[in-house]
Amino acid sequence: MSDTVLPALLQSYLDTLVPERPPELRAMEARAAAEGFPIIGPACGQVCYLVARMVRARRVFELGSGFGYSTAWFARALQETHADGGEVHHTVWDPALSDQARRHLAALGLDARVHFHVGEAVAALAGQPGGFDLVFSDIDKEGYPDSLPVIERQLRPGGVLIVDNMLWGNRVLDPRASDPATEAIRRFTRSIADSRTWSGSILPIRDGLLLALRT
Repeated sequence: MSDTVLPALLQSYLDTLVPERPPELRAMEARAAAEGFPIIGPACGQVCYLVARMVRARRVFELGSGFGYSTAWFARALQETHADGGEVHHTVWDPALSDQARRHLAALGLDARVHFHVGEAVAALAGQPGGFDLVFSDIDKEGYPDSLPVIERQLRPGGVLIVDNMLWGNRVLDPRASDPATEAIRRFTRSIADSRTWSGSILPIRDGLLLALRT
């Protein structure tokens, strides 16, 4: 599976339009490239940052946060919007990834506004007080459909959901693709499209980024 649905030249062009990042964020991008670690990348990171600023998000929950790359984009947005910086919840299964994220975010001066959770992401979200302004999801794709009711409960009306990998290397367009992950993404997408609770659209950037408003 490709990690982008865009031609490489177009994706590179979009990345060049992103404003200069701090050296630590650049180092995280270089690490991801060297290790083949999946991150959302600069262009999608900029979208996440802009959306968080546009809705003046104060509370953000990430379902699946890797070594903190997407967390950094959200934390930067909150830092620049609110004097107290708000709060971003970073959630991963792996304690080693959580430790790595702590180090990266500390180097960026953003760790003070981040809450770190190690465990199953949807359960962690369910255990928090509701009323989040923004939820970002990048969990195992088979878990997307079952995560939606929890997200609906925990995201405030007028809040925004951002979900990664919604085009899944273009597999969702292939009628022959019927593996569990692809089918789960299709069901999740249809649930958003058919729901009166959500108004959403998929941005065909990198691997497909869903933006959905909790109406």
